[in-house]
Amino acid sequence: MSFTLPSLRGLASRFLTRPTTLTTTLSNPSTTTQCLAASARALSTTPSLLAPPGAKSQKGPSKGPSKGGKPQQGKKKIKRGEEVRDPKMINMLSHFAVLSPNRIPPPLRMGRNRHLRHWTIHRAWLLFRRREREARERNLMRQHQSMRSACEELRLTAGPGTRDEGYLYRAAMEKKGVYGLHGVPIEYARAQTETPAKVAWNHDWKR
Repeated sequence: MSFTLPSLRGLASRFLTRPTTLTTTLSNPSTTTQCLAASARALSTTPSLLAPPGAKSQKGPSKGPSKGGKPQQGKKKIKRGEEVRDPKMINMLSHFAVLSPNRIPPPLRMGRNRHLRHWTIHRAWLLFRRREREARERNLMRQHQSMRSACEELRLTAGPGTRDEGYLYRAAMEKKGVYGLHGVPIEYARAQTETPAKVAWNHDWKR
């Protein structure tokens, strides 16, 4: 006994040039299942369940919608249409990411030669800073010794006229007229305190 499937036959005629007729016997249901699955393979977008586990399905360039029901070109359009972030916001986010405790960089792990180069450069930088510091200290020491020698010379000098010894030294230490008429040094313009003032400098002050 044979029977036809008009619905399946109509669907197959749209894709195949030659319509096929499925004929089988009702006495063998396993053959019917295999025949239906084999004929439905051309109409299905998923790999066949009867394919061997090691076989790979050969897919051609599909013109229809991709997985998920969206066209493949939709992703590119979304990327091109994304809003451009403000550079200030990007800079702020990058700084926050670096300062985050979860983004602390790991400690440096260097090889023997690289560690030796690092140690050599570090010691050379420390040596350069020490030489600069010593040169600055020597310059300040020469200036201090010159001022001390000049003050000592004034203290041992007598005059002018009938002035006794040390008059020039005392007049130099008083510094009269150096900061103007009845003036004081700028360091004494404000009482010495342990904490800074609320207003560091009064720019609106006029004489």
